[in-house]
Amino acid sequence: MATSTKQNCRIWSEANPQVYVETPLHPEKLTVWCSLWAGGIIGPYFFKNDEGHNVTVNGDRYRAMITNFFIPELNNNDVQELWFQQDGATCHTARATIDLLKDTFGDRLISRFGPVNWPPRSCDLTPLDYFLWVYVKSLVYAEKPQTLDHLGDNIRRVIADIRPQMLEKVLENWTSRLDYIRASLGSHMPEII
Repeated sequence: MATSTKQNCRIWSEANPQVYVETPLHPEKLTVWCSLWAGGIIGPYFFKNDEGHNVTVNGDRYRAMITNFFIPELNNNDVQELWFQQDGATCHTARATIDLLKDTFGDRLISRFGPVNWPPRSCDLTPLDYFLWVYVKSLVYAEKPQTLDHLGDNIRRVIADIRPQMLEKVLENWTSRLDYIRASLGSHMPEII
């Protein structure tokens, strides 16, 4: 998505020409992570620094989240023989990150530079992309959150309300998607499957 700076935008008005409205070039945002399987969702996890401020993801923060949040949550859910799939973002595919994930998942890792290569631009095969984030955004913004705290609360609430039956259907759909991709020799998915 492209953005532009409107430095040359001028508004002429009869009232108070000395009023300035400043907006930040890069507004504050939330960076949130989740994982899902047929039995539930792990997360949301919001990336924050030691002072509690929202931050973007880098390799160190991603590995810290895996070590301190994701792996303990996996252990709490007693999930055996689970596969882990992630996209090709640089912080996800740093050697230290791949080694950490291999220690947990062995050959059950689908990732760029992993034992099973992640198919690039494969949002059709990623339940987080074709289901979770679309579903969450459709409900989270319905209340028009005015603050990042309110947005975070909405994200937590919507994710907490997703039931295992819905996730089972999502993953059944994932199997249908795999079948379609194989049969069509890798072509893109139709809008509705």
